[in-house]
Amino acid sequence: MPDIKLFTGNANPELAKLIAQRLYSALGSAEVGRFSDGEISVQINENVRGSDVFIIQSTCAPTNDNLMELVVMVDALRRASAGRITAVIPYFGYARQDRRVRSARVPITAKVVADFLSSVGVDRVLTCDLHAEQIQGFFDVPVDNVFGSPVLLEDMQRRDLDNPVVVSPDIGGVVRARAVAKLLDDSDLAIIDKRRPRANVSQVMHIIGDVKDRDCIIVDDMIDTGGTLCKAAEALKEHGARRVFAYATHPIFSGNAPKNISESVIDEVIVTDTVPLSDAMKATGKVTQLTMSGVMAEAIRRVSNEESISAMFEH
Repeated sequence: MPDIKLFTGNANPELAKLIAQRLYSALGSAEVGRFSDGEISVQINENVRGSDVFIIQSTCAPTNDNLMELVVMVDALRRASAGRITAVIPYFGYARQDRRVRSARVPITAKVVADFLSSVGVDRVLTCDLHAEQIQGFFDVPVDNVFGSPVLLEDMQRRDLDNPVVVSPDIGGVVRARAVAKLLDDSDLAIIDKRRPRANVSQVMHIIGDVKDRDCIIVDDMIDTGGTLCKAAEALKEHGARRVFAYATHPIFSGNAPKNISESVIDEVIVTDTVPLSDAMKATGKVTQLTMSGVMAEAIRRVSNEESISAMFEH
């Protein structure tokens, strides 16, 4: 294996430590902080000349701070003559701003971020469950998008589920839900049809599929405020669902998410550690967090060894 060096910013140091442990490595020495006026301060404290460097940094909240930490670290490592720099971004912020809706006068910020990272010298990007896979095409460098489904599926399979049905929270998530249903002993599929009058507000309309007296598994790539999820769970229970479990890779949990989740009829929410959980979310008692460290570590190993990433997900 080439000389791998792992570094992390302040976005998700716990996940970075777990990834390093899986690779039988240690995190590189770097000081990532702030100057007195709030500007990002970075200093690399070890030799990286010619090394295969991986920077582990989700661009979750505070999104702009974490993004700037990442790009400034890339610049510092590039100027220190790193051989290759891979930005490992378990959660890619701004991914939902991937198109102009109804030709409105709005930016495509996901493209702006991609250009930003490319311009500072990132050689490739490794991310997880991109909200829109076409974002890979926004970059001028290779992008590997790995999936959280193996980690989530393993948890589903260990549970004593009663006649499970996999539920897509909207029409757009049907492909993801169908893939999970197929792997979960070819389970049935249900779809929630909803209308969203404004951002972060959704209204559940009706259920397509049979959920009566069954354990329902809602699958999505992320949970933000939890409004959609909680109303979906309520609709499922009203239609006779026995239990409702929600699975998502990215636990954004912004705004009123702690209150929404704790007061909902959801039996349990299962997420990964691409984004750290706040104390308020932990206090709900309804959230279980799995780790993506194994998947991310194996992907890093394969990238470094020039091995196939897609082979990790061949079933």
